[in-house]
Amino acid sequence: MLQTKRTVTLKGKTLTLSGPEIKVGQKAPDFKLVAPDWQEVNLSDSKGKVRLLSVVHSLDTPVCDLQTQRFETEAAKFKGVVIYTISMDLPFAQARYCGARSIERLKTLSDYREASFCRAYGVLIEDPRLPSRAIFIIDRDNTVRYVEYVPELTQHPNYDKALEALSSLAGSR
Repeated sequence: MLQTKRTVTLKGKTLTLSGPEIKVGQKAPDFKLVAPDWQEVNLSDSKGKVRLLSVVHSLDTPVCDLQTQRFETEAAKFKGVVIYTISMDLPFAQARYCGARSIERLKTLSDYREASFCRAYGVLIEDPRLPSRAIFIIDRDNTVRYVEYVPELTQHPNYDKALEALSSLAGSR
């Protein structure tokens, strides 16, 4: 896939993204991430379900924290949907965060080992090797049905639009 130079900003500072831009209609790239219990998680582990991938810079930053809590709340409204929050935070830090915030419905996953998810989904900020904020929704057949790359890291994604897309696929809400 042709890679073009894409950027995001952090308080006006331009940061370059690595990896291809994911488009609606394409097959979702597989991934290899680590759960808080140190088990490997792949896209195929949630085969047959609708997936919402919420990508955050770090769980311990204000907007990322609020984004994760918002999807934790919304997760209760959907049946047959898996919501993953993906960051580079180490699995033990994700476990601490989930315990402190009572996160039980969504699953946090770490890309700290190889940044393979971040590269495959075009959200890797090479310097400082962290993910950019994004939302991806993948249907039961592994087709990408919604994409939002948030252009400014300190801004929230469009929750309403993402949840509307999720609702149209999942049928619950």
